[in-house]
Amino acid sequence: MRVTLGDPLALIPGFEQAHRRQTATYPPASPEEMGWQPVHTVYVPADRFDAGTVAAWGEAALDLMRRHLSRKDMARFFEMHEQTARAVHERVTAKLAAEPVEDLRIDFEDGYGGSPAEEDGHAVRAAEAVAAMHAGGTLPRRWGLRVKSFADGDPARSVRTLDAFLTGVVERAGHLPPGFVVTFPKVLMRDYLEQFAACLAALEKGLGLGEGELRFEMQVEAVQTLRFLDAGLVAALGGRLAAAHFGVFDYTASCSLPPHEQRLDHPACDHARQVMRTAFAGTGVELSDGSLAAAPASDDRYAVRNLWWRHVSLIRHSLSDGFYQGWDMHPAHLVSRYVAVYHFHLSRYDEYLGRVQAWEERRAAEGGTLEEPATIRTVAAALRRADLALGNA
Repeated sequence: MRVTLGDPLALIPGFEQAHRRQTATYPPASPEEMGWQPVHTVYVPADRFDAGTVAAWGEAALDLMRRHLSRKDMARFFEMHEQTARAVHERVTAKLAAEPVEDLRIDFEDGYGGSPAEEDGHAVRAAEAVAAMHAGGTLPRRWGLRVKSFADGDPARSVRTLDAFLTGVVERAGHLPPGFVVTFPKVLMRDYLEQFAACLAALEKGLGLGEGELRFEMQVEAVQTLRFLDAGLVAALGGRLAAAHFGVFDYTASCSLPPHEQRLDHPACDHARQVMRTAFAGTGVELSDGSLAAAPASDDRYAVRNLWWRHVSLIRHSLSDGFYQGWDMHPAHLVSRYVAVYHFHLSRYDEYLGRVQAWEERRAAEGGTLEEPATIRTVAAALRRADLALGNA
């Protein structure tokens, strides 16, 4: 074939630079390379946290499940196939006994009741508890703290607490245990993100940590925040941005929604999640949904089950939206979290596996239709995500 244009690349100036930026901003990844992401983040106020908190939450959740949710009731109450319900019940029971919390956040912000004078002491005691958990093998795979927002007008307080906590952990454990992340809330100005990243770099140097070892997750809790979300943030923050977490109640308040409409499945929240997804798609930044800010009204079976039903419906909404992580604020939430997550992954696991196998064997999937490559990649990613969440990987 005759080429009359000479070197085609000569007609596309700047292509190589653009392609390098593409690769840096949106690193290529296959389903097999997908890393583990926790299914939840558990928030515990710093003044109520100690080395036994995670174990106590697991025991409380197991007790609630044993008393209020039998294997026989699972299928009917949560509208599951009986065989799937049995598998879910067994997995949830085992999970609560072995690893009730996948991601722990010691909270020095909204849920924290200590005074400024007490905060230094609570930071030190939290560090002691983390070091003890690490030594005892009970520290969750992902862990960290949430500091106060720079939007409060006192960034020194946030950095002081983070410094005291990290210094205490490193001194007692001898190093920074893997899985650490710090949550940075109420980001109303893009400047705050870059300022906080600079603080993390200074703390790394002071503690003798490796470059980039301290990473953080930002919280999206206001309409203003949506205006500066974009893929360029990842590069601007030097790769320190690990995740973006949605804060449902502050966000719905910023939208001036009435109190009874401050819920995770409100259309305004759906919009915010889609903006988050659009901004960070393909960047490697993890996304997490918010929480249900309610606990069982009593130990009455009806009250406990009513909470579980509502929580499961919200988690299912998040999962269907492609948000595979959320916040849990009470031991009862652990039951409904794992019930919803395990049911979501198990209910279509065999179907997805069959579709991938059919594709790999270059056969038409059941029903005589051929899969689009993009679709089959999504199915393979769903299988990988299910294996990670179910502990199969």
